[in-house]
Amino acid sequence: MNPIRPVLAILAAVLPAVAQAQGAPASGESNLTVYGGYRFGGGFTDVTTGKTWETTDGPAYAIAADFPIDGRTQWEVFVSHRSTALRASGFSPSTDNIGLGITYVHVGGTYFFDQQVGRGGYAVGGLGLTNFSPSFSGASSETRFSFNIGFGYMVPLGKYLALKLETRGYVTLVDSTGGFFCSGGCTVQVKGSTFTQGEVLAGLSARF
Repeated sequence: MNPIRPVLAILAAVLPAVAQAQGAPASGESNLTVYGGYRFGGGFTDVTTGKTWETTDGPAYAIAADFPIDGRTQWEVFVSHRSTALRASGFSPSTDNIGLGITYVHVGGTYFFDQQVGRGGYAVGGLGLTNFSPSFSGASSETRFSFNIGFGYMVPLGKYLALKLETRGYVTLVDSTGGFFCSGGCTVQVKGSTFTQGEVLAGLSARF
């Protein structure tokens, strides 16, 4: 299953609703930001063997659309994706790696601490879904509720552009005691209650 399809479907449903809900505020600005980043952390416990399957660290990419509420706060629709791999901890890294795409789709907001939207430090957070899309035989995609929280700093580069630097933490409520990723048979059966990851991001933001 292509993980981008559910992301696009959710965006198509959410974006018009967010835009309509926030209306036309007296002040503030909208942003469309494209990020490159580095994601790390995350793991599961194998049901059969008890060993740990860890997700590999590496590059991720994200996109965010922010809509003004007032001069210091915004709505945000945020999507982040990484094509990672499950690696058996303590075993050969090449033979045990199994492909896994992880996509976060969240709706939340930003709050700028000391200045108006568009410059300075801010807090960010959101609620939504995590899509796990494994590439191994006999596995199915899984989608679970998740949230993120983080902090950032925005540097204006002119009237229409800005640089965003962010760090975010993700928590996904897996709540599985076995059979996660399974569909008619399993190469790997995992369990866990939560799945946590961290991410650092740098983005170029269009201001309007």
